[in-house]
Amino acid sequence: MPSFDIVSEVDQQEVLNAVDNANRELQTRFDFRGITAEFALKDKVVTLTAEAEFQLQQMVEIFLTKAVKRGIDIRSFKEGSVSFSGKTCSNALNLLQGIETEMAKKLVKLIKDSKAKVQASIQGEQVRVTGKKRDDLQEVIALVRGAELEQAFQFTNFRD
Repeated sequence: MPSFDIVSEVDQQEVLNAVDNANRELQTRFDFRGITAEFALKDKVVTLTAEAEFQLQQMVEIFLTKAVKRGIDIRSFKEGSVSFSGKTCSNALNLLQGIETEMAKKLVKLIKDSKAKVQASIQGEQVRVTGKKRDDLQEVIALVRGAELEQAFQFTNFRD
């Protein structure tokens, strides 16, 4: 029986490449000359550090632009709150990996409400969809891509 998995994963190497590219752009931008500002990646969190809050907003845009160019969906990042310490302020972009139980339940409900002839089941941090026909599975993929959900999804392990 054909099946596939709905997952939410981001390639760590691509995120690291986006961080490096964003740091490189900071060094060449005129409005960041002589200012302490940097991007850092540690444990699925991209930390942005700058001297002013408006610079952080510019840095978020720079990083998200670089991430999109690397093929990373911007819905894979969740922006934290700005924190101030001394002369610097920082912000964290958390990387969303895996599908949480509540989001998985929303996905299963969405698939069941569509009346597609498939079965969806939650398996850890992924959702497995099985059906008799490949066309039914492709309809589910189109449905999930078209749905306005707060997270980016990938479709893996397609078996016929």
